[in-house]
Amino acid sequence: MLKILYALLLLLPFQAAAQESETGNWMMYFGNQKLSDRWNWHNEIQYRNYNFAGDLEQLLFRTGIGYNLSANNNNLLLGYAYIHGEPYVAGTDEKTNVNEHRIFQQFISRQQFGRFYLQHRYRIEERFIEGDFKMRFRYFLGLNVPINKKEMVSKAIYLSLYNEIFIQPKSPVFDRDRVYGAIGYVFSSNLKVEAGMMAQLLESSDRAQFQIALFNTFPLMKS
Repeated sequence: MLKILYALLLLLPFQAAAQESETGNWMMYFGNQKLSDRWNWHNEIQYRNYNFAGDLEQLLFRTGIGYNLSANNNNLLLGYAYIHGEPYVAGTDEKTNVNEHRIFQQFISRQQFGRFYLQHRYRIEERFIEGDFKMRFRYFLGLNVPINKKEMVSKAIYLSLYNEIFIQPKSPVFDRDRVYGAIGYVFSSNLKVEAGMMAQLLESSDRAQFQIALFNTFPLMKS
């Protein structure tokens, strides 16, 4: 598995150069610190490029405090995100700077059916963008399926799929849809990595993103 991920990393710069930014690249870190049997602290960093690296699209920081309603299967979370964006001016090679502050509320529900691991995420976002205010609703459906093991345990190679739709209360109601497929590897119960492709479908355009994601869970610290 590690050899496969390394090969993907080696091939990515050549792919990006050949397509001249048609395929972007997202580097992502997701951390979760268990604070107690019920409470958790979520934190993440996402570095998004128009190309392989160097042509910044967005830099995102997201954090929040969550509460488990039942074991680890149903979690409510209140969070904050800061997003620095550098979009291109239409029809030019010039970029502008856009900063966004975001408050969000979400509910995550997890289910397991045999070797199929499902996750539902419902999120509401209040977005403050350069003096403008917007709201957005998101629904995420994710699926993880171990390939060489019966469960998501150490040394498991797994298939990761998700679809996430974004909806706005004002026209246009449809904001975007993200479809994702990846191969992942479980190092331990607290650490896993994924590498794959995500297609982002907008109202009038679409874009492909190569993604590398690291997921790190910190267990409850013993006193």
